[in-house]
Parts: sequence; structure tokens; C-alpha cells
Amino acid sequence: MRHEDLEIWKKGYVFALSIYKVTNGFPREETYGLTSQLRRAALSIPLNIAEGSVRSSTKDFLHFLNIAEGSLAESYTLIKMACDLGYLSAEKREDLLNQVRVLHHMLNAFEASIRRKSKL
Repeated sequence: MRHEDLEIWKKGYVFALSIYKVTNGFPREETYGLTSQLRRAALSIPLNIAEGSVRSSTKDFLHFLNIAEGSLAESYTLIKMACDLGYLSAEKREDLLNQVRVLHHMLNAFEASIRRKSKL
């Protein structure tokens, strides 16, 4: 299956784009700190889904989905930090955290589906 056809990859890609756009407004002194860390965490989500989808085994795919889940948790923490530092409005924070919640549920459901189909 091509990763571009996976709904979870599409949502992860849109989330990464959202993060890139919102971090454009972060203070310049955060360029190598919070901005960089949040961008890398968010981008890691669709990248790991894409990489896992082309691996030769289901076990490898699940491993990369697990890494994507870790990057999602990291993104959650960084979004909360950015809001507490005053870099994000409450409205933007809620929009991003809602995307995190949706991705979390989708990733868990997708992993469970793969495990059921492969009996892992």
C-alpha cells in the first residue's frame, strides 16, 4: 500500500504543515530550540508512517508506527509548552491538540487493525 493512500499519513502530513505554519510566528530566539524541536517531532510522524509502509515486514511497519506515536506524544508536550510560554493562542493550541487527539486515535486503531490482520 502506498503511504499517500493512507488516511493516517494524510492527517500526519497536514499536522506537520500546521506546525510549520504556526512556528513561523515563534520568537527568533526559539529558532534552534522550541521551533526546531516541534517541527522535527511533527514532521517525524508522516515520515515514519511513510518509511514503515515500504518496509518488508509487518513487524517493521508496526515499529515505525510506534515511533510516529512517540513523536506525536513529543509534539503534544511541545505544543503545551509553546502555549504556556505565550507563543500560541488558546484557540490555536486547541486546534493543534485536537489534531493530536485525532492522530492518536487513528494511529492506535491502525496499529490494532494491522495486528489483527497479521495475528501479531
